[in-house]
Amino acid sequence: MAHIALYRTWRPQAFRDIVGQKHITQTLQNSLREGRLTHAYLFNGPRGTGKTTAAKILAKAVNCERGPSEEPCNECSACRRITEGAVMDVVEIDAASNRGVEEIRDIREKVKYAPTEVRQKVYIIDEVHMLTTEAFNALLKTLEEPPAHVMFILATTEPHRLPATIISRCQRFDFRRVPLDEQVSRLTYICGKENVTAEPEALQYVARLSDGGMRDALSLLDQIIAYTGNHVTLEEVLGITGGIGLEQFGRLAEAVVNRDAGAALACIELMMQAGKSAEKSMENLLYYFRDALMLKLVPNAEEWTDRITDAGAFRNMIGSFSTERLFHIMDVLNHYQAEMKYSAQPQTIFEVAILKLCTSPESAAPQQAQSSGAPDKNESAEIASLNRKISQLEQKLDQLLKNGAAALPGKEAPARSASPGPRASSGAVSIKTGIKLDPYVPHANSPDLKQALGKWGQVLQQVKERRITVHAWLVDGEPVAATDDALLLVFKSAMHRETTEKPAHKELIEQVMQELLGKPYRLVTAMAKDWKDAQAGSVEQPEVMRMESPDPAQPGDDIVEEAIKLFGEDLVVVKE
Repeated sequence: MAHIALYRTWRPQAFRDIVGQKHITQTLQNSLREGRLTHAYLFNGPRGTGKTTAAKILAKAVNCERGPSEEPCNECSACRRITEGAVMDVVEIDAASNRGVEEIRDIREKVKYAPTEVRQKVYIIDEVHMLTTEAFNALLKTLEEPPAHVMFILATTEPHRLPATIISRCQRFDFRRVPLDEQVSRLTYICGKENVTAEPEALQYVARLSDGGMRDALSLLDQIIAYTGNHVTLEEVLGITGGIGLEQFGRLAEAVVNRDAGAALACIELMMQAGKSAEKSMENLLYYFRDALMLKLVPNAEEWTDRITDAGAFRNMIGSFSTERLFHIMDVLNHYQAEMKYSAQPQTIFEVAILKLCTSPESAAPQQAQSSGAPDKNESAEIASLNRKISQLEQKLDQLLKNGAAALPGKEAPARSASPGPRASSGAVSIKTGIKLDPYVPHANSPDLKQALGKWGQVLQQVKERRITVHAWLVDGEPVAATDDALLLVFKSAMHRETTEKPAHKELIEQVMQELLGKPYRLVTAMAKDWKDAQAGSVEQPEVMRMESPDPAQPGDDIVEEAIKLFGEDLVVVKE
């Protein structure tokens, strides 16, 4: 049996045969009965839901020799010839391959003439969204002033791509995905007429794979019958379509519940050896736990589950999962499925996802994407490590100051000033970054800054195109001052500033700035609060020490050298 034979054999020939679109067929039948037909219809909806079929049935109904009637008779010469595509007055056009203005102008010329074979001319334009702008403009004129003997039926899967002027001149019908139970009922009826025995679970699985498209379900059923003969089983359907049985997922879920990583990896290996793809396995596993979540939270949710056919046996396994853990599993699988799309080793990503589920604690919080602004775990660890080092250095310095007299006999021990020295002698310092801000204050309105502000939007866009994660952090920064070789950005969020300061991120940003601003700039960052304090002249300097050298001739004594070694020259000022 050919791939398309079953679909052609059981293609609806009347409105009553169209599955899942009762709201549309009833409206069209009422219009035919009352003679309230319009000159243009727009049929839109997912593929395989009956748009073109309904258009041809409507063309037969308006031209039936025994009508116009609610249903075409399919027996008269007009109905039979329209079904065969032999009537010149009923024209079906594929806009994907006839999308130019010339084809539409040809239609405009021909609509003027009365039909020669049937009562009314009907133009069915499939995939109408593929027409060019010029073609739409040419079609618009015809839709505005159509002859009485012409009807247009436009069909599309993407109505949002049609101009509003076209949509407003059509009577619009939205075709829906065919409900699962109606698809299964139709497939069962067809199998009975074709003398094919089929397991209900097999037909249900076929209907689910079609994603609401009756045409896809019939084509897939035709392929399965050609392979299996006149007996269709779920096992054979899974083998042909690359699907995975519920029991295999049950074993994998049990391994996750027991945190048995070895058993989980063994299940994955069996799936891969059976020829299953990692991408398909991940997708099916998401559906599996989605169904588990539905059965866990929604009473009588059996009819809403997509992959579970025996909900009674499935509920025992669900009891092993808490609601929080099911949500966590869904978040982890969804995260790694997104990564899998760009990975050269999808099986490895699948294995990592399962291992994470086996090792993550019960109360693990859902994983957050970096784009949400939440701190990365590695970044949090780095910050904690830096804080510990700073604390240790402060303790060492205090100890050094206490023991200064003993370390340098015969000299007066240097002491920390009781109060900060004059601002002019040391310069304002960003407490968070250790950057002296005073040198940048005079450049807050420099020509270099104005140039940078004028092109900052382009800088952000270029950074986004090269690495979107860097853009997510950089967008919080605001240029506030520019010297000949440096651009100062201030941030409200310390996390955003610290991540921007990472060497790889900083190098990328400086490269983009050089390309767009015309010369190299160093990227300098500070916190917005410190910048405001610097401008107001009231920055406190808790991290800047003032040390008195007991001997001006020996400014490089051990204590000063040690302080410079610990904090850097920018943070230490020697007072003579």
